[in-house]
Amino acid sequence: MSQRIVFAAGVLACLVVTVLRPGSGGAWYDETHLAIAKAAGWRKWYHAAGADIAKLKLGEVERHNHYANNACGARITPAAVFAQAERYDRLDPQGHLYGAILGALRGYRDFRARGLYADYHLAYAAHYLGDLSQPLHHIPHNDYNRRHHAATDGIVDRGALKQAKRIALYPIVIASEEDLAREIARIAQLSLDLACTLQREDRILAAAEAWVQLGHSASLLRAVLDWLEREGKAEKRAGETKDPG
Repeated sequence: MSQRIVFAAGVLACLVVTVLRPGSGGAWYDETHLAIAKAAGWRKWYHAAGADIAKLKLGEVERHNHYANNACGARITPAAVFAQAERYDRLDPQGHLYGAILGALRGYRDFRARGLYADYHLAYAAHYLGDLSQPLHHIPHNDYNRRHHAATDGIVDRGALKQAKRIALYPIVIASEEDLAREIARIAQLSLDLACTLQREDRILAAAEAWVQLGHSASLLRAVLDWLEREGKAEKRAGETKDPG
């Protein structure tokens, strides 16, 4: 058997495990994640699918960053977002997607403050922000979720990158982690409520609904990028004031 065939078989096995593992929570497929990041105007949008690649080696530790199990009727609060951040990159079968966004951005800000290359942390955050609008990432991996998750992930994926301009952005202003947690909770609630509607009606997400969802993710990513840019400029000015020479 050639090395190429062996490699392909290994990749297929990993993908099968990822799709079938209970509670794993897949993700929007690659082109969809890239389209979100491109629509948001992130100059390194091509990194936005990286967090899914990381699942192949990091397994459950990374997978649990991609979803958060909620019961229909639950209310998602900023306090819950902050509580989940403490579980970032830890084993947690209930998932902690909302806190993972905060955790990744904290990593970015820490690396930047220390003069280290920080964009890989931002790549994780961009991916998690994309997952935030996938409705089935907010409910348990039950029978409905298992039957419809793959189709939902790919509902607009084919050609999504070429159609990134279809993703409609709206203004969000972030100036603090508190602002960010509030917006994460808001979009998570919209996504959970939609997931529960889909489950109650036993139907798949419609393409038109998907494009609206992607707009939530792209709008929040754009707001995060603006916040980080303003913060970075302020840090640079502060550094120049301390060391004018």
